[in-house]
Amino acid sequence: MSSSHRLAPVSLGELFNAVQKKLPASVHATLCGSPDIPISAIAPLELAPPASIAFVSNVKYESLIDSTTADCLIVSPALGKRAKSRGACIEASDPYLFFAVLTQWWRARQRVGLESGVHASAVVDPTASIAATATVGPLAVIGAYAEVGEYARIDAHACLEAHAHIGANTHICSQVVVGFDCTVGQRCVVHAGVVIGADGFGFAQHAGEWVKIEQLGAVLIGDDVEIGANTCIDRGALGDTVIGNGVKLDNLVQIGHNVHVGEHTAMAGCVGVAGSARIGAHCTVGGGAIVLGHLTLVDNVHISAASVVMRSINKPGVYTGVFPLDNNSAWEKNAVTLKQLHSLRDRLRTLEKAVSCG
Repeated sequence: MSSSHRLAPVSLGELFNAVQKKLPASVHATLCGSPDIPISAIAPLELAPPASIAFVSNVKYESLIDSTTADCLIVSPALGKRAKSRGACIEASDPYLFFAVLTQWWRARQRVGLESGVHASAVVDPTASIAATATVGPLAVIGAYAEVGEYARIDAHACLEAHAHIGANTHICSQVVVGFDCTVGQRCVVHAGVVIGADGFGFAQHAGEWVKIEQLGAVLIGDDVEIGANTCIDRGALGDTVIGNGVKLDNLVQIGHNVHVGEHTAMAGCVGVAGSARIGAHCTVGGGAIVLGHLTLVDNVHISAASVVMRSINKPGVYTGVFPLDNNSAWEKNAVTLKQLHSLRDRLRTLEKAVSCG
């Protein structure tokens, strides 16, 4: 069991009450069993040791309920009866959400006792403003007039350039760069290697050469955003690149200059969004998908993995644009056929006219 999941034991009752207080009113949860059971770990169902709590909501894993050695299970109402028959459980109307909030509470317990303050090796410009409750790690760099909010955490080797602003309770991980004049809101997590505010890809062509267009905008990131490792978000050319509240970006996502991403949209790994695209709220973009520049996706659009969005989408729904995988010889034959579709259509129309006239 990873030490990151294991802490000094806490009673099941204390754990349940702490999580329940953080749940939305619409989510109902019930503790079944003794509240005095000690819990010292969160663990996967099939590997859970004694004194651990595990999560199961999908009925296809129902058979593991009897074999797990976890002392408590988080289950859906559909699995409640079986879980109760083996021991303690927490029955929740949304067990996945209960589990998510539990992990947040557990992580907060892990971080209790971390000291605030600026490490002696950090390089901090005298004009920078760092809240007394914030933490700045070893060899971090805080530029001129940068601001770090209450309880924010700036890890080792992170760099905040001049006039960067980091909101309260935001965690900037190691090797992150937040560029000049860029803003990251409150309660955000920015994972290692992220670059916020690099220049957008803007050049004018003249006499066979490329002339750089200086990128004079910034990046504005809202509250409760999470950005995965090595993701890049380019600054705007004149206006700003904007990432709305609650957006979740996976690892290795590329967001071009002047892109706007609406609130609570999520993008999986290796998604690329080209410059000036506008993505609505509550959208999802599957891994490896591409959205071309200057397009608009309305709210509640869901793009399947590896799709290429080449036109604006004005109606909510699920959209897929992936040529099916096949063995190479069959794929090549189909590709040749696709190239002939235009001529085949014309021939078909000619035949239809001949039949109708006959």
